[in-house]
Amino acid sequence: MAREAVDTGPHAPVRGVLTTLTPLIAGWAGNKLLSVSPSGSFAKGTANHSGTDIDLFISLSEETTETLQQIYEKLFDRLTALGYAPKRQNVSINIKVNGYDVDLVPAKRQNALSNDHSLYRRRAGTWTKTNVQTHIAHVRAAGHRQETRLIKLWRNQKNLDFPSFYLELAVIEALRNTNYATLSDRVAACFRYLRDTFSNARFVDPANTNNVISDDLTAAEKQRISTAAGQALNSTWDQVIR
Repeated sequence: MAREAVDTGPHAPVRGVLTTLTPLIAGWAGNKLLSVSPSGSFAKGTANHSGTDIDLFISLSEETTETLQQIYEKLFDRLTALGYAPKRQNVSINIKVNGYDVDLVPAKRQNALSNDHSLYRRRAGTWTKTNVQTHIAHVRAAGHRQETRLIKLWRNQKNLDFPSFYLELAVIEALRNTNYATLSDRVAACFRYLRDTFSNARFVDPANTNNVISDDLTAAEKQRISTAAGQALNSTWDQVIR
């Protein structure tokens, strides 16, 4: 845990990425840019040093005329032109900035009365409504950051396709109404949940119940996670997480 600790304080070096990218993003978005702010695991306190260093949420005005797919692709093209060698992901675009691994999430605000945004889902070729501030508050309030960080570390080391927010929701559900005294017992409880219950469990976005998070993985992908969790429970800790 100490090795994987991430500095998320106001003077964290990784926040320099925001200083570097904001003028470039502003040049691309023009007067339609509302804000660029840390989101994802960094903002929730569930990030690991060996994972993505920071997620930046790009909020565009509801007056933006381009479709969500056009916004996504135009940002990708601009980053390519600037020499960042971007990689397409599901709702984000990954780039390297000054040695840091950065995920950019472009989204369009739905209206000026809330923080609800629409964002492009590339894998499904559609869009969804969400609220990243609700996500951040939901995960932080659950209080399972250590367990989540360890399950994320296991996911990465086992090369499992398990979207971070989906994983965070699964950990919260696994530990709901439990009272295990030690961190190792709580992580083992997460593995048991992933092995026994996860594959058939339905997870919805707390910011939009029409957005079914569990639809982001196929049955085969869920089964791979379940199988890996079962293997973890039959292993020693040094075999589960390095």
